[in-house]
Amino acid sequence: MAASGEKPYRVYRGGRTKGKVPLQRREREARRAVRSDGGGPGKIVERPPRRRRLWLGWTWRRWTLVTILGLIVLSVIWGALGYLSVSSGVSDANKRLPKNVRPVLTPDSGLLLSSPTTILLLGSDHATGKGSTGRNVDQHSDSITLLHTDPGHHRLYYLSVPRDLQTEVPGHGQEKINAAMQFGGPRLAVQTLDALLGKSLPVNHVVIVDFNQFEKLIDAVGGITVNVPENILSNRFDCPYKTQQRCSQWQGWRFHKGPTHMDGHQALIFSRVRENQLNRSYTDFDRQHDQQLVEQATLAKLSSPTRFFSLPFTGSSLLKPIATDLSTWKLMQLAWAKFRTGTTIHCRLGGTGLTNSLGDVIIGSPENIQVIDTVLGQSAPQRPEKGNPYAPGCIVGNAGFGK
Repeated sequence: MAASGEKPYRVYRGGRTKGKVPLQRREREARRAVRSDGGGPGKIVERPPRRRRLWLGWTWRRWTLVTILGLIVLSVIWGALGYLSVSSGVSDANKRLPKNVRPVLTPDSGLLLSSPTTILLLGSDHATGKGSTGRNVDQHSDSITLLHTDPGHHRLYYLSVPRDLQTEVPGHGQEKINAAMQFGGPRLAVQTLDALLGKSLPVNHVVIVDFNQFEKLIDAVGGITVNVPENILSNRFDCPYKTQQRCSQWQGWRFHKGPTHMDGHQALIFSRVRENQLNRSYTDFDRQHDQQLVEQATLAKLSSPTRFFSLPFTGSSLLKPIATDLSTWKLMQLAWAKFRTGTTIHCRLGGTGLTNSLGDVIIGSPENIQVIDTVLGQSAPQRPEKGNPYAPGCIVGNAGFGK
């Protein structure tokens, strides 16, 4: 206990040592700052921090802006070069189309970007490559497909017309429809299709594909990937070997079901398969559907955004296998329509198979009218009747008919 009279605690007196009062660094800097009104009473503002200077005295913000502007300018220049290259190829493709074809085409009702358009794709079966003996003077249309765009619903329709379909060929009477190309070239082929399909589905444009040259196009784009609908072992045609003995032991071309990457020659062979030794019910309809898959895969590759980077170098050569009336601007619209497509529907005309004076033919079915309505978006797709290899109908997606 503390002694009497002493306090049990110490008393500390306030005060400070002589000299300036210590201040925090931020407060000292504020005192040195200039007044906002130039000397009168007002708000104290701090001096702005110094910006860090980079190379050439530029800030990061300025470098970022210049880089973005440079990329935009480069893209515009690259796009212009690509457009000029493609335009050169389109000009040559337009010259390859006979002049008498344009007058029989029905004008578009608007832009391809916003209005439905029908494009006739004709594949010529004459060939000059290996194994093509006997086909080099044949100008029959081996593949007849109508591509109908529906931009409003983001759909593409592929309508196959069997080459053995018997119909009226103007000026030649009843013939197989593929003979129209032989009799009067693409002009007569367009007129025959217009007479067959009526005014509801007129042909607006035409693209003629030389399948022998198509091989080079597919190689130029780095090959294509095709979703093969079924395992295929073809008949023996276009033997890849040089000796007769080796060819006699060769079984045929094989394609396995599922996504398959193909170069130009493989895609050409795949589109020419007429028989499947693993499926005896394989018909010319299946072959036409396979050709559609090749055309669709090629179109998808051509409309791919990555194709933009190579257009200045390849734009002109990509169009060598075709002859068309489509302009560069319309081809660009078609590519965009394909890029935006959400649903692809494959349809085919059909009927009853029989043999008459024209050979093996297909007599059209009344159900073909419903197929045309489907292509026009006026009817829901109906699958072909099972058991009838020539039945008309439609399927959604890329699976083969009857698969």
